[in-house]
Amino acid sequence: MVLRPTGLVPLLQVFDMPAALRFYRDVLGFSVVSSSPEIDAAEGRYFHWAWLRLGGAELMLNTAYDANERPPAREAARWRGHADTGLFIACADLDAVHAQLASHGIAVAPPRLAPYGMWQLHVTDPDGYGLCFQHPAE
Repeated sequence: MVLRPTGLVPLLQVFDMPAALRFYRDVLGFSVVSSSPEIDAAEGRYFHWAWLRLGGAELMLNTAYDANERPPAREAARWRGHADTGLFIACADLDAVHAQLASHGIAVAPPRLAPYGMWQLHVTDPDGYGLCFQHPAE
């Protein structure tokens, strides 16, 4: 039997679901495909899990803490490893992505040509995960 995947949807642990949604949905334009039921907790009203989609890109977000258990601040050791995770998203119009991010007050360098022939724009989400929007130079 040969595996024939039809997609891949990474799951990212997030500290603050509303903050993550503001970035992915409100800034980048992802839509919520599905989510767990909303809850009311000490941290506010939110849901623990969401499946997001933008064009052909999909990802899931999941809260790292149960309701009423999130610490007041991020534990540096737990979140430091997120910098090792990069999501590479195919996107033809990097100038539009740059303008969209800048219009939301996100400081991001303009697209650059990588030594291996990809135009790339890098940004970090609120939880420290790296996102790279890219397309081939040719």
